[in-house]
Amino acid sequence: MLTFIGLGLYDKQDVSERGLALIRNADHVFLEGYTSRLMGATTEELETFYQKPVRVLRRADVEQHPGEILDCAMKENTVFLCAGDPMVSTTHADLRIRAADRGIPTAIIHGASIVSAVCGISGLQNYRFGKSCSVPFPQAHWSPTSPMDVVAENLNLHLHTLVYLDIQDERYMTVNEGVFLLEEMARKKQVTIPLYIGIARAGSDAPVVRAGSAGMLRSMDFGPPLHVLIVPGELHDMERLYLERFAGLC
Repeated sequence: MLTFIGLGLYDKQDVSERGLALIRNADHVFLEGYTSRLMGATTEELETFYQKPVRVLRRADVEQHPGEILDCAMKENTVFLCAGDPMVSTTHADLRIRAADRGIPTAIIHGASIVSAVCGISGLQNYRFGKSCSVPFPQAHWSPTSPMDVVAENLNLHLHTLVYLDIQDERYMTVNEGVFLLEEMARKKQVTIPLYIGIARAGSDAPVVRAGSAGMLRSMDFGPPLHVLIVPGELHDMERLYLERFAGLC
């Protein structure tokens, strides 16, 4: 049996009671650590809380070499943990398909995700979001501009864009870095972005939400990770009022 369990947004206490019971009764516990992270808990703290050893997985372990996970699930109760909700990421959907191909029963325990939490924390209406995109750290001879194509299309449709910021090992892209990279892309694509919303540590006791121009957000200190960005489309009156009250929009 392979059960996908979402751990929620920030720390060990965000997991559901049902999910926690399944983790504590599992024979094998795998934790995916590359699409997102629980910044409010270390692996050691999770192991103590779960009363189980936890095997942390990198991208290659899941996408290229999932044999160990599937072999365990074929024989014994195995849980696959991730921050947020398990099925937001296509890499997890692929793993579930692979398990089904081998005749392994699967189940999903959902968790709070930034996809839904971002609406409450920013006040933007969920049905007014278009396609999301990710901004990666530039590499040597590689600096993609395709995220701006998504942003521009959404802006033309008066839709908001959720922009995921890159995670690489222990390197976390900040709101400041994300805005800088998006502005560089916008310049190349001749796109104007009048407003950004930066969010840090959603789900924690002290999240930060700020709305403003590129210059304003680039000059702010959003504190520790994880960070995420929104490029809003045309704002509804209620959305604007919410951002004025809770995100410092002038």
